Amino acid sequence: MAKALILANSSSGLYDFRNELLLGLMDKGFDVVISLPDELKVKELKDEGCKVIHTDINRRGVNPIQDMALFGAYKKLLNEEKPDIVITYTIKPNIYGGFACSLLKIPYISTITGLGSTFERGGVLLKMIVAMYRISLKKCRCLFFQNDTNRKVFERNGIFARKHVTVSGSGVNLSKHKFEEYPGHKDDVTRFLYIGRLMKEKGTDEYLYAARKLHDKYGDKISFSAIGYSDDDYDDKVKEAVEKGYFKSIPYSKDIHPYIREADAIVHPSYHEGMSNVLMEAAATGRPVIASDISGCKEIVDNNVSGLLFKPRDEESLTEAIDRFMQLSMEERKTMGKMGRKWVEEHFDRHKVIGAYLNAIGDIVGS
Repeated sequence: MAKALILANSSSGLYDFRNELLLGLMDKGFDVVISLPDELKVKELKDEGCKVIHTDINRRGVNPIQDMALFGAYKKLLNEEKPDIVITYTIKPNIYGGFACSLLKIPYISTITGLGSTFERGGVLLKMIVAMYRISLKKCRCLFFQNDTNRKVFERNGIFARKHVTVSGSGVNLSKHKFEEYPGHKDDVTRFLYIGRLMKEKGTDEYLYAARKLHDKYGDKISFSAIGYSDDDYDDKVKEAVEKGYFKSIPYSKDIHPYIREADAIVHPSYHEGMSNVLMEAAATGRPVIASDISGCKEIVDNNVSGLLFKPRDEESLTEAIDRFMQLSMEERKTMGKMGRKWVEEHFDRHKVIGAYLNAIGDIVGS
């Protein structure tokens, strides 16, 4: 029986957005082994038949000692499991998993889920990351990108695998994220919701600004909420907004569908994305989306039809977009939500994305 080893940095990210790939591999007779640093959805993965191995990863830090330990852990894992193919996601599994696979001559495929802030900031760290990517991905049999902009950035920086493929992000499970009728709130309050980490690069400053300014304009007829953890730098900012009554902070939840269902629109003011899963799930549910006009967001929004795009990093542009939404009638909002569902059905069906991965894996393992 063939064996596939998955190297990832989040059990929830793997289960929520890529579980269909794991099931598809098992359907094709693969043993599936997963390396993860957390326990959040390990039980669900084990219940499906995956073998899960804990591997520590410092997701954000740049610590040479910890990173070399990660490389050593991956090398040990590969020697013990002897997989027929390795599949890696996110920066550190891509780089250090790629190093280990190259050294041990094990075929691997990788996915670029986003560029991260390093490619924006530049400097010495970017040069180091580019050099590491060039080496770690050189023997990668197939490198998946979630948007063409990221692909062009890699190719412009001389980062090449043996084959490059662009897919529609992780796609969206259209059965799980089913269409919901638009909410008819009896209190006549328009509810805006952000889902994700509260941090600078996700546009938290702009979202808080818009919440304060539009709450001053509309009072209790408008509501701004966020689901997710705050970075340390934003704990006080969020607390202040909550105390002043123009913002609601909702604790992280494993199941965000009920919150999307009750929202009038989902707001996503991110600075950079691979392909936003939040926007895909919101659109699949039939909710209009208000998002940054950037790669990874704009592909999911049929502007002025299924949602609204605004200039990234621009608090006034975001505020104006939300204010424009406030002027829409209930019927116009409902139509926008229905068009969002239609858009993702046509462009972001997860089955098509999984098919691309399974075809690539079959070509490699079957050769």
